[in-house]
Amino acid sequence: MKLGTGKKQVVVREYHLDIGIIQVFDNYLVAHFNEGATLTLERVYQLIGISEIHFRDKNFAYISNRKNSYAIDPIIYTYLRGLDNLVALAIVSKKEIDMHNFKIEKLFYKKCMEFFIEYDNAVAWAKKRVKAKK
Repeated sequence: MKLGTGKKQVVVREYHLDIGIIQVFDNYLVAHFNEGATLTLERVYQLIGISEIHFRDKNFAYISNRKNSYAIDPIIYTYLRGLDNLVALAIVSKKEIDMHNFKIEKLFYKKCMEFFIEYDNAVAWAKKRVKAKK
């Protein structure tokens, strides 16, 4: 019997920003924002810059791991929507308020976006979406 058939994802690079940590993997990035942070357009440009360094010529997914509560300016989705190689956006949270916010955020984003309670499910979905877009 084979155990652990899913290979462990390796962090390619980790960025420590003033609002939290961004982890870059092979074909997706994960954001862990600090409690009470505000995700503004200026800060999204930092994320876009990171994505351009690592995913300039390939598709990728973005996973927002929402263990903490933080504010998001919905206008950022207009800019994220413009990233042609961002093929999937996942929100991970166990909080009911985040489920409600997701419905609103999805209206602004208008592209492939899903909500997950389990982080591992979001990663599996994100990797599958990236693979399907190749």
